Amino acid sequence: MAPILLLLTGFLISGLELTGAQSVGVCYGRNGNNLPSDGEVVDLYKSNGIGTMRIYEPYQTTLDALRGSNIELIIGMLNGKLQELTDATAATNWVQNNIIKYWPDVKFKYIAVGNEVHPDKAEAQFVLPAMQNIHNAIVAANLQDQIKVSTAIDTTLLGNNSPPSAGSFSDSARSYIIPIVNFLVSNGAPLLANVYPYFAFTYNPQDISLPFALFTSPGVVVTDGSLQYQNLFDALLDAHYSALEKVGAPNLQIVVSESGWPSEGGTEATIDNAGTYYKNLINHVKGGTPKKSGQAIETYLFAMFDENIKEGLETEKHFGVFSPNKQPKYQISFT
Repeated sequence: MAPILLLLTGFLISGLELTGAQSVGVCYGRNGNNLPSDGEVVDLYKSNGIGTMRIYEPYQTTLDALRGSNIELIIGMLNGKLQELTDATAATNWVQNNIIKYWPDVKFKYIAVGNEVHPDKAEAQFVLPAMQNIHNAIVAANLQDQIKVSTAIDTTLLGNNSPPSAGSFSDSARSYIIPIVNFLVSNGAPLLANVYPYFAFTYNPQDISLPFALFTSPGVVVTDGSLQYQNLFDALLDAHYSALEKVGAPNLQIVVSESGWPSEGGTEATIDNAGTYYKNLINHVKGGTPKKSGQAIETYLFAMFDENIKEGLETEKHFGVFSPNKQPKYQISFT
């Protein structure tokens, strides 16, 4: 996940229409040297009613453990692998080895071609060609109705974000994101977005209150025309929807592919705050945002476990909803 730079209120994502008692998904990161086996992890998902998982690269042991589990999967690839997938044959081989080999025993839902690739990075030029090649290989396997190809962005692509209706992609991001958005629209795929009110709050605590970030504000905090915002998550999401409207994609759905709160290592990173955030997020995403009222938000909590060898800020190691010993850190229900 990347820090988010906000002007006043900060923003990001949401939206797939879901039916029934849909559980939230949970991201399964593996940057720990003390984590359970893949089989134990899959059993933990099943015993907690977690019906969707996100992984960041195609670990064969994870995919083998998922066979027959009925858990729906977002499968990713590392940003460093994107360039080789601009070769059509390499992309076809990737799909053959990591998708076809396991389908339908593993229920792939989305392929995330890159995670938080920024427009100024060398990898940015490879994202769309790799997406196109992976998609073509999925079409060749006649799986395009079951598996959608996308990429995961973060909030730094927004140049303007306050109020939510003013949300727009930055000038530097437009040439990167608009062709990707057009690709997603043409293929009926959602945009994946990582949304972190925690980072928005910690980067701008003078303008963003802790209750606004934790879903605990007693009343409306931001009024934007006829829409009223009581939490930062909705504001972030709807800013992204506004940005999509401005590039001609008002109906593109957003899947929140990561959202979480650390339990230690930084400002307001406590067990109490993290537990409050996860509980309230799970309850909140059933009902949509002010802009997309009534549409449940497909959301993936970050992350399944604390990851003790993850690089970056100390907080990065403490986003788990379970400890590596498989004990829950919070009393939460995933449905």
